[in-house]
Parts: sequence; C-alpha cells; structure tokens
Amino acid sequence: MSEAKVETHTFQTEAKQLLKLMIHSLYSNREIFLRELISNASDAIDKLRFKAIEAPELITEDAQYKIDITFDKEAKTLTIFDNGVGMTKSEVMTNLGTIAKSGTAEFLSNLTGDQAKDNQLIGQFGVGFYSVFMVADEVEVITLAAGSDEGVVWRSRGEDAYDIESADDLTRGTRVVLHLKDDALDFADDYRLRSVVRKYSDHIGVPVRMLKPAASDADEEAEAVAEFEAVNSAKALWTRSRSDVKDEEYKEFYKYVSHDFEDPVSWSHNKVEGKLEYTSLVYIPKKAPFDLYNREVPRGLKLYVQRVFIMDDAEQFLPLYLRFIKGVVDSSDLPLNVSREILQEDERVTSIRNALTKRVLTMLDTLAKKEPKQYQAFWDEFGEVLKEGAGEDFANREALTKLLRFASTRAEGDAAAKTVSLETYQSRKVEDQDKIYYLCAETYETAARSPHLEIFKERGVEVLLMFDRIDEWLMSMLTEYAGAQFVDVMRGDMTLPGEDSDKDDKDDEETDKGGKKSADEHPLIERISTVLGEKVEGVRTSKRLTQSPACLVLSEHAMGAQMRKIMEASGQKMPETKPYFEFNPTHPLLEKLDGEPDEDRFAELAEVLFDQASLAEGGTLTDPVAYVERVNRLLLELLNG
Repeated sequence: MSEAKVETHTFQTEAKQLLKLMIHSLYSNREIFLRELISNASDAIDKLRFKAIEAPELITEDAQYKIDITFDKEAKTLTIFDNGVGMTKSEVMTNLGTIAKSGTAEFLSNLTGDQAKDNQLIGQFGVGFYSVFMVADEVEVITLAAGSDEGVVWRSRGEDAYDIESADDLTRGTRVVLHLKDDALDFADDYRLRSVVRKYSDHIGVPVRMLKPAASDADEEAEAVAEFEAVNSAKALWTRSRSDVKDEEYKEFYKYVSHDFEDPVSWSHNKVEGKLEYTSLVYIPKKAPFDLYNREVPRGLKLYVQRVFIMDDAEQFLPLYLRFIKGVVDSSDLPLNVSREILQEDERVTSIRNALTKRVLTMLDTLAKKEPKQYQAFWDEFGEVLKEGAGEDFANREALTKLLRFASTRAEGDAAAKTVSLETYQSRKVEDQDKIYYLCAETYETAARSPHLEIFKERGVEVLLMFDRIDEWLMSMLTEYAGAQFVDVMRGDMTLPGEDSDKDDKDDEETDKGGKKSADEHPLIERISTVLGEKVEGVRTSKRLTQSPACLVLSEHAMGAQMRKIMEASGQKMPETKPYFEFNPTHPLLEKLDGEPDEDRFAELAEVLFDQASLAEGGTLTDPVAYVERVNRLLLELLNG
C-alpha cells in the first residue's frame, strides 16, 4: 500500500457527536456490536446472492458463503470477515463516512441525558455499525467489491476524521478489524465469542465460523491444521417449524431484521401451502422509528424467493399504513429475477399482500382483546398511522375501525393514559342515544374544556375527543360505526339524544315560563348580527351552552381548522368559511348585554364575546391588538366605576 494514496476525510458534525456517545458506552450491553457486524455481513452475502442470479461471473472465488470470526489476544484484535458483495470506494465513504442518512440529527435531538432511555433510541436510527467504537480504539474496514479489481481500506479511531486508501491483492468481501480497548479484551476469547454468536446470531442463514479449539496450547501441529467450524445453526429461522423455534430466537431474529434494540410486542410465523406457497414472519415493534410519519422513506418486508434474498424493503406486501411492520416473506412462486416493477403488477403479490394485511390486523385485534395495556402502549406509538388506514383502506375499514382508540369526556387526566374503543363507547350510550358524538380540536386540553361539551356533560352523554392532526380528515371518511352515525358537536344545529331531529323547533317558538321572548325571536340576535356583520354566517341562541356565554359553530359542510391547516400546508388556497355565533341567553353576561342601552358599549362587548369564543376553541384572532384594547377599556371602566 502506498502512503501517497491515503486520503483523510473529516466526519460531519452529527457523526462526531454520535461517535462520542458510542465511545462513552451509550449502549447498555456492549456485546451488541458483534450482532451488528454479523448482521451487516449477512446482508452483504444476501446482496451478492441476488446479484449473482443475473451476473454469475461475480462469484469467481469462494462460492461457499461464510462469515469468519478470528481473534488475536496478543495483538488485541478481533476480525470479522464475509465473502459477500463488498464495497467500492464511493460506497465505503457513503456507508461509513456519513451518518446523516440514518437520521442522526433527529436522533441527537431526541436524546434525554438518561443513558437507559437513550439506549432505547439507538435501534430506531440505524446506527449499529458505530457501536464498534465502544470496544475498539481503532477500526479498519478492508473491502473489495464483487466484480472490482481495486480494494479499499477505511480506517478510523472514532474521533474527528477517517482515512481511506486503495489496496491490492484482496479477496472479495469485507474484513472488519477491531483493535480492542484494554477493558474489552474479553472479546478476544473463544468461549465468550461463541456464546455471543449463539445468543444473537444463531438464526443467520449463513455459517458463522470460528477456528476449532486446539487440543492443547502446546500442540503446535494441531494449531497448524486448525479448521473453521460453524458456531451457529446456519438455518434461516423462518424455514424452521414454529414448534422448533424458541421465543428468544424469534426476538433475536426481529432485532436482526429491524436493527432495533428492543423486543417486539408480538409476531406471527405462518406457512401457506396450496395454490400459492409462501412463508411469512411478521413483527409488531414496541417503539416507533423517528421517520414513521415520512411516507416517502424506504420501508417494507425483507423479500426472499426460494430462500434467495431479493430486496430489503419490499413495500408491495403491506399497505402504507402498516409501514412500521418488520419481517420476512419468502415465496416459492415468484421468479428469482423479480423486480419492483413486476411486484407492482403481479397477482400473486396482491394475494400475499391481502393475506398479510389481514394477518397483521388480526394480530392487533388479538393484542387489544387479550393485552389491553400493551395495546394502549402500541396505540400511543402507532395510532396515527392506523388512522390513515381507516380512512384509506375501504376493504379493511371495519377491522381497522375496531382498532381505533380515542380520548373521551369519560376519561380524566392524561388523554394518552385513558382511551376508549368505539365498541366500548357504544356499550355505555345513554337512553335514546343513536349517534356517536365527537369533537376535533388542536390539543387535548382545548378539546376537553371546549364550551361545546357543556350540554353533553350535563346530560351524561359521552363525547369522543380528537386532537391528532389527522382526525378531521379521518372523520370525513368515516360516516358510521355499527349503524350509529358520527356527529361533530361543533357543527350545525345540534340534536341531542331523545330529541326528534325531523320536527320543527316548535319549543323554541313558544314563550317560556318567565315570559321571555322565544329563542328565535330573541332581540340580541338582530343586535349582535348588526355588530358582527360579515364575520359570521349568522347569529342564534345555543342549545349547547349551559355555563359559557358564547361559542362559534361551523356549518354542516364547512372545513374545520385541522383540515384547513393540512390543505394550506400543501400549498392550496382555501376559501373563507364563516362560523355561526351562538350565545347563551340565560348567561348573566348576555342578560346584562340585553339591557345595555349604549350601542357603542354594546358593540365593544359583543366583539369581546366573539373573540373569546374563538380563543376558547383554540382559534387565533384576526386582530389581537384590537381585542386587547377593548378588554383594557372595559377593565378601566370597571376600575373607575
């Protein structure tokens, strides 16, 4: 190797921070690094297998795939070698010199300073390779890409920079050499390494080999003829019978396919035979990845055809709203040279997709029924993406709707801690209630304290509280559940349980016992309408309010605040919508207002009530300065009076 060819490159800022965290043992279990390196080696072999289908000339040597682990106690080194696809210089720089594509900036912003909690974040950001710096002072990656003549050596001490240079006379594949720290020399021990391999990588479908132990330390001849032997079972886990696979093996395989560091919530291993033959192993994760809501990032199951790896992110086998599901699908019916274009059009893929989707939804339904606390934790992580499915997937809408959870007026405290299913909501409806009432707001606090809920609370009618950004869109797609219509309590002229929605409002036209004017003829309607003018669609008395003086109500088909923000964020200009102003004629403020002779003062008070109603539902004022000036004038009058 020529020193003149050595190039030094600086890590980006995020990489420096991450490496520093790794070196200071962010991982709670340092042996994880070996699992990550073996997983990377297995992926490299899988990729070469796939490439060799169309280009068999890539395999000119070492047709038997393997991952070899060797160590040297005296030199304090540990080496992991695979004869997989290898890397070119540009691939080395991309994969080892850059961490941004793994979301490092987002990762760092989520760190809490609590080592135990931060450790759980690692697996959500795909930064496993850099765990080597927990046990190594220096790391060398020596690699030759299949079909290439020029090898590459990457070297780093996990500090500010890394070196890269060309190399000759290499064999195809990648060799990772770790120069172990003094406190990590237990990883230069045969028994220790074998136990770690069996613990984390027994399921790898490639032999993970180590040298057979010599008969004795003094037996030089035995050492000279030492041979490699497989440490793992080297049989793909999903090809084994379910009865032969232990739970711990399933959990470790999940960590292999997902690069997560936590156990999954649940999994399903299924083999289908008959007209269509395939094996699937799918997992439900415990924690959401940082990019869950980015619908453009690669996602999907690992696809194998006749046990030959085809692709990492086969998105065609599950709908987009199940993008958090991890696992493997192995088909015996698809062609080995399958491409993404073929997958998009193949009827067999559609059949597998439909079956896997139903299987995952069944898993979630079982979890919800048998382990409600676990399902609540799952919902807190992934609930919003399931709502996408309830709106988009008509074929599975019934199953998805059963999985939905919402906060409600029956729950107290933190909304995330207490949610209700639609089935439970239906089971505790009041007498004569034939509708499901809900309210959309920007936050849980705004929803829970909305004036629109007052009459419902008074009559003991439960209302679902929705505050996710997707909720208003979702409810525009859902019209009913189990025969009960969804009704937004912030819209239209409200019909309460026991009332006849078809009859005319005769009760409103009658004079009450106190001899006051009927609701529709209330004199405040005309006076307030004159003040608010074009700001509102109309003014009317309210059946919703029992404690608050006023509220704003959307017309039946008007777009709500959540949907408007979504549309405007996408660049669409939305038409103006005007609310109805509803007031509570029995509230002391309105009774005083009704008797106010000064029209200027009346207008001031009416404007204040309108702005307060807007603020109460989480809205923003068009002219907050004017509102403050009005309130200040009223306060001065009060203080001077």
